[in-house]
Amino acid sequence: MADDFDVTPFDVEGTVDYDRLIEKFGTDEIDSELKQKFFELAGDSNLYVDRDFIYSHRDFDKALDEYESGEGFFLYTGVGPSGKMHIGHIVSFYFTKWLQEKFDVNVYIQVTDDEKYWDRDITDEEIEKYAKDNIREIAAVGFDPDKTFIFRNREYMGNMYDGIVKIAEKVNNSQASSVFGFEGSTNIGMNFWPAIQNVPTFFEEKRCVIPAAIDQDPYWRIQRDVAEKFGHKKTAAIHSKFIPALTGPEGKMSSSKPKTAIMLGDSPEEVEKKVKKHAYSGGGDTLEEHREEGADLSVDTSFQWLRNLLMEDDEKLKEIAEKYSSGEMMTGEIKEILIEELNEFLQNHQERKDNADEKVEKMMYEGQLAQEMWDKNIDLNLVR
Repeated sequence: MADDFDVTPFDVEGTVDYDRLIEKFGTDEIDSELKQKFFELAGDSNLYVDRDFIYSHRDFDKALDEYESGEGFFLYTGVGPSGKMHIGHIVSFYFTKWLQEKFDVNVYIQVTDDEKYWDRDITDEEIEKYAKDNIREIAAVGFDPDKTFIFRNREYMGNMYDGIVKIAEKVNNSQASSVFGFEGSTNIGMNFWPAIQNVPTFFEEKRCVIPAAIDQDPYWRIQRDVAEKFGHKKTAAIHSKFIPALTGPEGKMSSSKPKTAIMLGDSPEEVEKKVKKHAYSGGGDTLEEHREEGADLSVDTSFQWLRNLLMEDDEKLKEIAEKYSSGEMMTGEIKEILIEELNEFLQNHQERKDNADEKVEKMMYEGQLAQEMWDKNIDLNLVR
């Protein structure tokens, strides 16, 4: 059966069949057994995992086994500063922060101000502006400043370069092209990029765990090909589904279409306008049809966002699902609920961002982990 959707590290098109995507990428489902062990070791449950928004993994079971044995793991994620961030971007950081808190682990956050210069038609001035703004958004999430290191590649490159050189020597053009689709016209910066992207997975001797949307999985295949050559463990990953645009289930939310995305800086008025105008409805085309047949929850943006991202109260969510799917609740009503939940989330996030400057300094330069990382170079100790 031919895929009627396409998922790459650079684009998502069509309505994604997540079961087929697991087969296509060769990842593993987070089944009930792994979920139970995950929650037991964390000492808590997590909304994203519990509702299967985070649903796939590579070797996360091994990372949990190593944590249980006392060896532990560390976390790595990042952001590409090519625009302002929307709610879809920040969800992965909130999950990463939850992992840090529950497992008491270090987090490394790479700001890819090199890759975005190579990959996008964007100026240094724009990258600088977006990098500073993105970093403050990330700081607002609430990471532990002494266990978190945020670094910009073009600033921190000297500390990483020895490790990058050794990774690059082990990755050939055929590998990079097969994973990323590079062609003869691709600039050599992008061809070199996989070595830079992968060096943070070697920042510690423990296994690296990467929380990310499943479209980012190909990035780590190269690391898994070369890790054991350096005496390191293959990186583990834990994957989320995509947050759809307001306009419907196809593709994913994009900063390039801000009218159909909820941006982290949106005002309550902007949120209300966007949701009322653009949020795709699974309800009937007419009042009579809706009352008779109810809403299709699987495609309704408001319900999917409430279920996967925002509403922690299981009983309230169940009540909404029953009323909306039966036709008792109207589309306008569920949109009002979504608006309220979004504005509460954004208000809290924006308040923390307004007071994030001190945390930024600690996580980039002054905190315990930041100071440790600035004092060392990344050396993979490779002997040919």
